[in-house]
Amino acid sequence: CQAARDLGMNRPTVWSMMHRIRKAMATDQLELLKGIVEMDECYVGGKPRRSNHDNDDTPNKRGRGTKKEAVLGAVERDGNVKISAVSKCMLSGKNLMDFVRKNIDVLETILVTDEYTGYNKMKDIVAHETINHSYEYARGDIHTNTIESFWAILKRGITGQFHKVSKKYLQNYLDEFEYRYNRRNQSGNDVFNNLLARSVYGK
Repeated sequence: CQAARDLGMNRPTVWSMMHRIRKAMATDQLELLKGIVEMDECYVGGKPRRSNHDNDDTPNKRGRGTKKEAVLGAVERDGNVKISAVSKCMLSGKNLMDFVRKNIDVLETILVTDEYTGYNKMKDIVAHETINHSYEYARGDIHTNTIESFWAILKRGITGQFHKVSKKYLQNYLDEFEYRYNRRNQSGNDVFNNLLARSVYGK
């Protein structure tokens, strides 16, 4: 709405334009993540609406029991991030391993996760360390603080900038956050010129 006011254009036109820009951001062809890579999932979206049958005293569930949308991600320590919107049924061991094979160089990586059971067989394909958040948040280099920091950026951005995003377009917004994070050390001019080239030439 603010962009529409600044540009003097209709809101639907600006909304469509912004999604075209996000589509250009989604064409990233980054190398596989490697080194120390942290992997985790988060849940985004507002509080679930209460139905007429809900008890007003019942708190909204958090974590894997929530009704929010699931996002799976992995971040290279001091490097790039890769994130994807997923259904909760895809947070199984097999699908998590598929995500790792697609996005991570398993031969040159130490994968760090929490103790969610879906990660139990990761050691079959990649060097794997876990951190038990019930007892500690870091054990030397073994922690998930980097991916947790990225989730904080994502959640604050969605809540503060977009306020609300639909499940249908969630991946578009994730593409924007991934694109911006992976270019956080580049100048604004370089990022703008790269995005312009992607928008025009598709690369």
